Amino acid sequence: MSATRMPPPNPSERVGAARKQQPEPQNQDDGPDFRTLLHAWLESHRASLVDSLLRLGRQPIGSFFTCLVMAIALSLPMGLSLLLSNVERLGGSWQRAAQISLYLQMDATDKDGEAMRDNIATMPGVADAEWISRQRALDEFQQQSGLGQALKELPDNPLPGVVLVTPNEIDKAALEALRQALSELPKVQQAQLDLVWVERLTAILGLGDRFVFGLTVLLVLALLLVIGNTIRLHIENRRTEIEVIKLVGGTDSYVRRPFLYMGALYGLGAGLLAWLVLAFGLDWLNQAVVRLAGLYNSDFALAGVPLDDGLSLLLGAVFLGYIGAWLAVARHLRELAPR
Repeated sequence: MSATRMPPPNPSERVGAARKQQPEPQNQDDGPDFRTLLHAWLESHRASLVDSLLRLGRQPIGSFFTCLVMAIALSLPMGLSLLLSNVERLGGSWQRAAQISLYLQMDATDKDGEAMRDNIATMPGVADAEWISRQRALDEFQQQSGLGQALKELPDNPLPGVVLVTPNEIDKAALEALRQALSELPKVQQAQLDLVWVERLTAILGLGDRFVFGLTVLLVLALLLVIGNTIRLHIENRRTEIEVIKLVGGTDSYVRRPFLYMGALYGLGAGLLAWLVLAFGLDWLNQAVVRLAGLYNSDFALAGVPLDDGLSLLLGAVFLGYIGAWLAVARHLRELAPR
């Protein structure tokens, strides 16, 4: 009696056939990890930066004169702004031109004036308050008028005590409100403010600000044109190389990156040169200013370039160089396709 054959578990599998090996499941995430991608990205930026430095180093004279033109465009508005700041400091303060004079009553004592000065100094909108006694006012008037001998013949001092109030800012409406509030204080006979001079001063300052702003806009546009034209020449010199890079799959960002670094390096060089031009220019001009101030028995001297202004100039130059390069490459990137 023959033994009964058992069917295989899988009907489609032949009896006695070797069992097939099941393929191992493959890992779905075979791509590079984040660390590898970051390293590759940093290495690409480092290579672009080194390449830009080498290319600029091969043309030192041309690169220097390009940075020098950009530096002149940057130093002109900054220099005007620094000169205006020094002129304001020469006058002591523009706010002092808008001082409010409080003429006290004739029976006000020095103690009343000093108390009023201390009270006004704590009021909002007031930068400083100064008390001028009746005797001090008379002495100053004798010296400035040349009538010292005639004034000595007067039986009494005809001048009242005065509190000079210096405001925080020059604003017609705010100054008028402050004058009105001060005129209501006790012992105040009259509060005087030369609003016509304040309006003229405000107009002069506004004109200066508009001039500097307009000049800055024009020179920034000129700077962008200079850096854009320079980057365009570099693009034309490397057109064949760029077309080959795009032919083998190079992305637009990969093509753009060296030129952006080149624009930023141009901006950095221009910012440093502009800083030096301003520093040496102010020092050269300061020699004549000191001699002129000495003739008026003054120790006034021009201040140099503040550190924060210099750093702002440097960062702004780098940013403008980067923007100019980006605009130039973006304009010509469509023409960089392989032919």
